[in-house]
Amino acid sequence: MDAAHASATAHASDAAHTIVVDLGFGDAGKGAVVDRLCQDGTVQAVVRFNGGAQAAHNVVTADGRHHTFAQFGSGTLRAVPTHLSRFMTVDPLALSAEADHLRTVGVPNPYALLTVDRAAPLATPYHAAANRLREQARGAERHGSCGMGVGEAARYALAHPGDAPTVGDCLSRTRLLRQLRLLRDRLADELGPLPAPPVEDCADVFAAFARAVTLTDGAALHALLRRGRVVFEGAQGVLLDEWHGFHPYTTWSTTTFANAETLLAEAGAPRSALRLGVVRTYTTRHGPGPLVTEDPELTPLLPEPHNGHGRWQGAFRTGHFDAVAHAYAAEVCGGVDALAVTHLDAPGRARGLRICRAYGIDGHLVERLTPGPPGDLDRQAALTARLRTARPALWDTPGRDPRRWSAAIGAALGAPVLLESSGPTRQVLRRLPAASPGGTPVKAAPPAAALQ
Repeated sequence: MDAAHASATAHASDAAHTIVVDLGFGDAGKGAVVDRLCQDGTVQAVVRFNGGAQAAHNVVTADGRHHTFAQFGSGTLRAVPTHLSRFMTVDPLALSAEADHLRTVGVPNPYALLTVDRAAPLATPYHAAANRLREQARGAERHGSCGMGVGEAARYALAHPGDAPTVGDCLSRTRLLRQLRLLRDRLADELGPLPAPPVEDCADVFAAFARAVTLTDGAALHALLRRGRVVFEGAQGVLLDEWHGFHPYTTWSTTTFANAETLLAEAGAPRSALRLGVVRTYTTRHGPGPLVTEDPELTPLLPEPHNGHGRWQGAFRTGHFDAVAHAYAAEVCGGVDALAVTHLDAPGRARGLRICRAYGIDGHLVERLTPGPPGDLDRQAALTARLRTARPALWDTPGRDPRRWSAAIGAALGAPVLLESSGPTRQVLRRLPAASPGGTPVKAAPPAAALQ
């Protein structure tokens, strides 16, 4: 990190930009964090840089308005524009439904606040139908997909890069019809009939979407970054990352800081953003896959007004704070500059809430999960298998004081806490200690007992 980036970590408002990433399995409170960062009126735009319509970032305003953000940025209720980058998978049908709800909560013209990169891939009803058929075929081995077709769109683009529809294709009905027919027929040949609307109907909706929003290219984002402060809003969580998550219970998306930093580097502003990791005071996940600290007794003590059982994802699960897993997430990201700690009211409601400092696996104490090289999914699957046998072995109990929890989590993850949240509308920004010039992103020191 150069001197300019080091000084940026002094305070979020002093940083050129901020990248918000969830250091868990998602649902840590990114929406509320982004909304708070947009509060002072200095943010030019929120840029979405991964995932798609399966995101669910909840924002509740002081006057009681609530919206679950999927594709629009979580600063929209503060009239902050959204840019969907080329790393975002865009679903025009879901976007229309989201825009409709935004109108009911006081955003009169949501599309006027939206720009979309023409190179962004499209998620269609055919992707969603194929996604659900694959998940149903897995039976008891379901991965916990959201059923929105985002992963299926990524899969199809890899298999047929010249035929995968993008946002820009919505401007040419002839081209779009050809692509949609190819897509539908190829998926139907593989999986059987797809329960989805006719191609012509989809093309009509997609064309209307292209007329309603402003389509751009990479140069527009570069200009936006030069005009002022931008918040990059990530989706899902690092523990679901396509390369570093616990395979196969992962997403077809890069959930680390990488995509946002690529966009900044392309704009000539590398390392100009504060890297903000978001965690709850307890660890949660939707659906199947490892959750070492899971404790069903916490569920009634920590009810979820905006998260519940999903038809495709499965149950919403709750566990104690897993310092081992969250430190792994911070490490595979290359470190974080600061943390946002949410749900600081939870220790007061669940008196037995604890921090897990180490696992017991096959008679060994494991304090650190060692990151592997990106792309080695066999290694990640083996890690997942080991985690299925892991049990919490070393605990810490900060008590009920939110300040002690904030300090303990910051120490566990090796980063200062910038933002503290105690409820849907109670987010407080703190001043960070100044970073030393020429430093590097903050990382926790690796403990000796590590799982390779």
